[in-house]
Amino acid sequence: MAGSITIFLDRCNGCTLCVKACPFDAIHMANKKAVIDMAKCTLCGACVEVCELNAIELKKDAGVKKDLSLYKDVWVFCEQKKGVIQSISFELLGEGRKLADKLGVKLCAVMLGSAVESRIAELAERGADKIYIADHPALQSFQDDPYTEVLVKLAEEYLPEIILCGATVIGRSLVSRVAVRLNAGLTADCTALDIAEKERLLLQTRPAFGGNIMAVIITPNHRPQMATVRHKVMKEAAIDKARKAEVIRKNYPDEVMKSRTRLVDIVAEIEETVNLAEADIVVSGGRGLGGPENFAMIRELAKTLNGAVGASRAAVDADWIPYSHQVGQTGKTVVPKLYLACGISGQIQHLIGDEGRKVPDPRFQGE
Repeated sequence: MAGSITIFLDRCNGCTLCVKACPFDAIHMANKKAVIDMAKCTLCGACVEVCELNAIELKKDAGVKKDLSLYKDVWVFCEQKKGVIQSISFELLGEGRKLADKLGVKLCAVMLGSAVESRIAELAERGADKIYIADHPALQSFQDDPYTEVLVKLAEEYLPEIILCGATVIGRSLVSRVAVRLNAGLTADCTALDIAEKERLLLQTRPAFGGNIMAVIITPNHRPQMATVRHKVMKEAAIDKARKAEVIRKNYPDEVMKSRTRLVDIVAEIEETVNLAEADIVVSGGRGLGGPENFAMIRELAKTLNGAVGASRAAVDADWIPYSHQVGQTGKTVVPKLYLACGISGQIQHLIGDEGRKVPDPRFQGE
């Protein structure tokens, strides 16, 4: 959003409160007065709120109204880890294909990483008409700053009509930052998507009021329309080995890749059971187990069945088991063939996480 910010030097007493409050390191002191680096400032207003002397004035304006007709194509951010494309990306490409066909536009895959050129054919086979790829050593592992900068620059140059992203740890962290920078609307944790073809609006369906109703959200006045989608609620795109895609490779200077944080190490959680999000059988435990020691029974059963270990939020909050095992509205969505719940009351927030199971278990009774 356009605007301006002004520091009244006659009022500034050099208290440095604004320096400490700025989340973008855009303010420094010079001659005991605050100075703003406009190359870093996002006009967020954090400094204005803490200034006790009203020495900072922020003015925002709507600027020139966007011509929404300029925005075309459906983009899918394709998440990768260690060069391996995550299955949520294929799910989004499958759904994105339907949306793009209804709008009469192209389906585009966006992939950021290092040495990921070999994955281009994989995205084309899953239905992408066009692939945007940024390959740089700084993008090897996800970090908020460089990933945000690159995706924002891509969106500002090519003007996508819709951007879809997985509601994963990475997706949630990334796409919210991108939405703010693009001044776009964002609907989180969607379970269904559709198109109102006449208005060219993305219909974004997600649980609301604790899952008691399903809300349909639209973004009529801003572009791109942005949504995150929960894992395992949509079918993966079919593989067509004959498909080819246009590839657009983008290179950005090193300053775009700078990060305010440093990645020290990535420690993988060691589990004897299979991946929770991909499991055909899930055995979950909750508060009714009585204590963390009783999760040994859950792990043993899951291992015997070649299944995964899940948990309710209550068990995670009690530090009985890591968050990575949480199933539910604020955890992971699973779509097993069989879901076994032990000591879980069956609150709606938990049931949302396994509503796609193939063998429905009765509503859980008691703790």
